[in-house]
Amino acid sequence: MKHYDMFSFLPLLFVMLFSLSTANTVYDVVQLGAISDGKTDCTNAYLKAWTLACNTVGSATITVPPGRYLLKEIVFGGECKNSDTTIYINNEATLVAPSDYNVLGKSEAWIKFEKVNGVSIYGGTLDAQGTALWACKSGNGKCPDGATSLKFIGSRDIVIQGLASTNSQMFHIVISDCENVKVQEVVVTASGNSPNTDGIHVESSSGVTITRTSIKTGDDCISIGPGTTNLWIENVACGPGHGISIGSLGKEFNEQGVQNVTVKTVVFTGSQNGLRIKTWPKPSNGFVKDVLFQDAIMNNVENPIIINQNYCPHNDDCPNKGSGVKISDVTYKGIHGTSATQVAVEFHCSVQQPCRGIILENVDLTYQNKAAQSSCTSADGSTYGVVHPSSCL
Repeated sequence: MKHYDMFSFLPLLFVMLFSLSTANTVYDVVQLGAISDGKTDCTNAYLKAWTLACNTVGSATITVPPGRYLLKEIVFGGECKNSDTTIYINNEATLVAPSDYNVLGKSEAWIKFEKVNGVSIYGGTLDAQGTALWACKSGNGKCPDGATSLKFIGSRDIVIQGLASTNSQMFHIVISDCENVKVQEVVVTASGNSPNTDGIHVESSSGVTITRTSIKTGDDCISIGPGTTNLWIENVACGPGHGISIGSLGKEFNEQGVQNVTVKTVVFTGSQNGLRIKTWPKPSNGFVKDVLFQDAIMNNVENPIIINQNYCPHNDDCPNKGSGVKISDVTYKGIHGTSATQVAVEFHCSVQQPCRGIILENVDLTYQNKAAQSSCTSADGSTYGVVHPSSCL
């Protein structure tokens, strides 16, 4: 018979005492009027839950039971009395956008958190029902741009975990002007031909981590905009989609740079790009520096490694004066797999501002079981270890 002394129970006792001493008020959206039939507008019930949680002294929790909840455009914000609000969405719960895309189509975001601190979202599914808007756009109809499904702006100490986002009208998740954001175990899905449905977009933010996430979409899996610093991406599966992209940058002359980005242990499958940096061919004072791409697997990717400083979709509004964005100190280490095109490594840099400090280390990419090729313009750098295709730096 095993014997226990009183000290073996101290950790559990401490947790129990801590829990009792920490006030945590729970607000259930159903008890506040939400009806889980997917047809009844639940926006006011969710706003009521947020207002109560925001005005609670001490931590607060909002719970969403199983079911489908119709929400129109909703903004969670305000100067809350606490900085610890948790939203638990049951894994059998789905927040549904209106089926008529015109209801949200001209909105900045469907669900927006603005100037909030210490908010955590766990579980659940966001279904923006964006397929009708995609069809309108593909048919060249008169369509609104569409709304981002979930946006955090001007916020800090945020956690998004275990959330699924499907069929967004435009971007799925946007992190803008935020600090210390953790995105983990998120699943993003949209058709491979859905327009502008970036999985996760980060801009003007610092201290963002994206880990253990799967993204299948019609645009960038992760897009990194101006003003992004100290970004960590790890254990991400991408495809279909346009890959992980820094940019596009340099569309405006006065623009913040991108610095200290790490992308590790990622798998690209059937995507248009793998690891991409793209800038507009315009004068700019922007920059990209201190970037590490490490341990990536490419499975039949069209452009596994690419820097394109002549990015101009549809050749619209491009003066072709050369990109002013300065790209330097970018490392590609441990990149392996297959290219869907013969040119597996392309550095198309600016003549005005050549790429500097590009490093290729232990890169092995093939094309149809044969040697692939590399292509360089205005790019300077070094290679280490085995590098295939042969470097053109």
